[in-house]
Amino acid sequence: MRTGKGSGEGSAELLIEGVAKRFGDVVALDHVSLQVAQGELLTILGPSGSGKTTLLKVVAGFETPDAGRVTVGGADITSLPPARRDIGMVFQNYALFPHLSVKANVAFPLEMRNVGKAEIDRRVGEALAMVELAGYEARLPKQLSGGQQQRVALARAIVFNPRLLLLDEPFGALDRKLRETMQLEVRRLQRRLGLTTIFITHDQEEALVLSDRIAVMNKGAIQQIATTTEIYERPANDFVADFVGESNILHGTMSAPGLVALPDGRKLMVDSEAAPGARVGVLMRPERFAPGGINEFTGEIVEAVYLGTSFKLRLACEGGQELLVRQPARGPLPAAGTTITVGIDPEAIHVF
Repeated sequence: MRTGKGSGEGSAELLIEGVAKRFGDVVALDHVSLQVAQGELLTILGPSGSGKTTLLKVVAGFETPDAGRVTVGGADITSLPPARRDIGMVFQNYALFPHLSVKANVAFPLEMRNVGKAEIDRRVGEALAMVELAGYEARLPKQLSGGQQQRVALARAIVFNPRLLLLDEPFGALDRKLRETMQLEVRRLQRRLGLTTIFITHDQEEALVLSDRIAVMNKGAIQQIATTTEIYERPANDFVADFVGESNILHGTMSAPGLVALPDGRKLMVDSEAAPGARVGVLMRPERFAPGGINEFTGEIVEAVYLGTSFKLRLACEGGQELLVRQPARGPLPAAGTTITVGIDPEAIHVF
């Protein structure tokens, strides 16, 4: 089994070009195009019904697109059956064979490829060691915890050195602590193998932890493809800004260079080159507010929540504006009904 980014067999660039898919009157994929570099982990993030799982099924070969094509390593695989695509998959429900041992489950894709017994034993041993399940070869899936079953599924997906790894919400059935552990394990393993990977999730935090880049989908279309930092700091539109992370989104008009006029008459100083007269959206992340700051907001605390390292405060501000603010958890939790003033600097405001 190979190690090192992009080395050895397997691991290829994925190219999706103009892929469209309808189910009756429902547009599941609206001419989607994206590129995943060799060795990259791209997460497709979106709500239920956004088209992300349909796109994964097209790549895997479980759905045939109405238009467009899919290539892996320069080879067109659009019409190939799933078994001939050389793609590893991990599902939320693990899809293990309940009557087979751990070893037999992991060996299955190698047996289907007529690999010799000695080579199967070697590869299965390596794969189980990578997912820290050496010594579990004889157990049945029912004798394993959920996290262990997920590791078996992962070992089975990588044991044959696939060109591409697809992960369809694989941690959805795990509790939060185990899910976070598995996220880090998958990321380490993916980097070690240099394996080109698509990860599907509706969990924004999971996407930010795992990804080299994120593609945000909604209603069958990609809204934005960017690095994790850019998706969070510079979302392309209202949907991305609202879906990724907590947000305060306002709308207004550029009244002058660097100045946004809001409907309530308030003006915000911003770091933007948008032309005067342009209609713009304004994103202010809750953690970017602080005492003082150039753009000040005064409001009454209507809700205060303690989150360990921070306080999450909901403010009812003058003019009817409601703001979500996060502050470091220092001292007692502020009481509801308290009036406070917070500010945000122009460079901390994203204009789109």
